[in-house]
Amino acid sequence: MHIRFAREVPADVRLVAMIADADTLPGGLPRAVSEGASASRFSGKPGQIFDGFAEIDGHVRRLALAGAGKADAAERLANLEKAGAALAGRFLTSGEKAIAVDFANSGLSAEQAAAVLMGLRLRAWRIDTYRTRLKDEQKPTLTDVVAVDAPEGTDAAWDDAAAVALGVEFTRELVSEPGNVIYPEAFVERCKARLEGTGIEITVLDVPAMERLGMGALLGVGQGSFRPSRIIAMRWKGGDEAAAPIAFVGKGVTFDTGGISIKPAAGMEEMKWDMGGAGAVAGTMLALATRKAKANVVGICGLAENMPDGNAQRPGDIVTSMSGQTIEVINTDAEGRLVLCDALTWAQATFKPSRIVDLATLTGAMVISLGHENAGIFSNDDTLADALIAAGKESGDTLWRFPLSPAYDKLIDSPIADIKNVGPRWGGSITAAQFLQRFIENDTPWAHLDIAGVVWADKPGATWEKGATGFGVRLLDRFVRDTAEG
Repeated sequence: MHIRFAREVPADVRLVAMIADADTLPGGLPRAVSEGASASRFSGKPGQIFDGFAEIDGHVRRLALAGAGKADAAERLANLEKAGAALAGRFLTSGEKAIAVDFANSGLSAEQAAAVLMGLRLRAWRIDTYRTRLKDEQKPTLTDVVAVDAPEGTDAAWDDAAAVALGVEFTRELVSEPGNVIYPEAFVERCKARLEGTGIEITVLDVPAMERLGMGALLGVGQGSFRPSRIIAMRWKGGDEAAAPIAFVGKGVTFDTGGISIKPAAGMEEMKWDMGGAGAVAGTMLALATRKAKANVVGICGLAENMPDGNAQRPGDIVTSMSGQTIEVINTDAEGRLVLCDALTWAQATFKPSRIVDLATLTGAMVISLGHENAGIFSNDDTLADALIAAGKESGDTLWRFPLSPAYDKLIDSPIADIKNVGPRWGGSITAAQFLQRFIENDTPWAHLDIAGVVWADKPGATWEKGATGFGVRLLDRFVRDTAEG
């Protein structure tokens, strides 16, 4: 989606959209449009759309009204995004090639106008790579957005927002690709290609390197796959040279069959998105580098494919993690924590981060707890947790905090090793977080985000089509802005 700025509506753009607040239509509308909107019960609710045709200055224009709710609503920016997204949802495959969003007399600020454009761009993203038999009416036609008479400073605000949109789109791309296209090596190559020229430093660990480091937990997950495991680290140095980086660590199980503890067949195809945490980390690093964030950040992705061949690890196996802790593998489908624990240990040993945030589609129990509306957060540090929750509220990638407590540790104590990788059925998300906490050293502030319910959507949302949502990028970008860039 190409977005440009102009002072007047170009003559060759037929579709013109305006933002309408609740119960207030823009002034100067042709009678056919104003009366048509009233007859259609258009009330300016967030995301509501009305469109019609009128002759203006000798041109037949298609005029659309996009509802943005009440002007003084606390959710103003989110509602403006919904307005933009609704325009994309309505006109993406309409046959219209361009849309002019007329901001004249809108009363919006530059930030608010950029929010409309953000919603438009994010909702317009879709992946049609493998769809070769689309009918003409199913194909996207809308490729150009003209922001007309936008408030002063909107172009700069949009440049900043567009960097974040780019990161969200990259995350959606990675999460959407099938497991035969995105596997550990391919994930690394896709990141290298996309991040080339951004100033990010990339380090990759292959299997021999991880063997030398003693990463028995991560390697155990991938040993049943033809595709070798990898770790990729993406380092952005935009802050003070002496400042320790923030570390974002993502679970990247590029396809999860469950291993020997194999999953049911129904729905298994969706396990291509079990690398949603790693996808969010990669997208965040692209966003930060593109907008030249004034912060030091390293993104680390532990990458493996969990397959059930004759070399796959068995329930009951004991592996030794990089930290030296031994793990009894009770269930090979609780593999994400095994990938993360070695990635966390390596991140701490290599980069000495000031704070760590890991993201993982870790447990089905989180979906049972929170559905698809929020991600869960666990943390050993209240300040860090509060900052992430605040960033979630502001960005729209919302979080809900769960407890950590030594009382849960006994549920994952092993009679034969230092720890087992699952506890009982109850408290499954909590015991998974307790497992990860055992690999956090020196009381480093750490937060674990269980994003199992929010990286993929079975139906369209406010700013996404059915499929990958891109959850996590906007959250982490806002967190960096609020806590590291001042």
